[in-house]
Amino acid sequence: MDADRIIGSAKEMAGGVEGTVGEMAGDAKTQASGKAREAAGTVQNLYGQAKDAAREAADTATSYAKDAYEASGDTFRDGSQAIARKVHDNPLGALLIAGGIGFALALLMSRPARRPPPRWRYYG
Repeated sequence: MDADRIIGSAKEMAGGVEGTVGEMAGDAKTQASGKAREAAGTVQNLYGQAKDAAREAADTATSYAKDAYEASGDTFRDGSQAIARKVHDNPLGALLIAGGIGFALALLMSRPARRPPPRWRYYG
């Protein structure tokens, strides 16, 4: 629990008491001061609640990221094993796919570089 929530709640309660005392005594100044303190306490309490919520959201996001990072090795290992099984079950298909990918990469790499369009200059 954030300190602003505790302090805000205390100010809110003290302001409420002060406002009630001012109302009972018929003192408008004390009553107004109590209402102002109560409002300030409410704002500080809400600020503390927002800080707590942000802290909890950050902790949750960190926890999710940590879990995803730790599980990524397992996912990679599982994918590698699945590919190894497919290659072991169908070596000819795997060889044809690898050859097709290599051929496509060779075509992409052997293309001439694009030249910028010519600039037309008029000499007059």
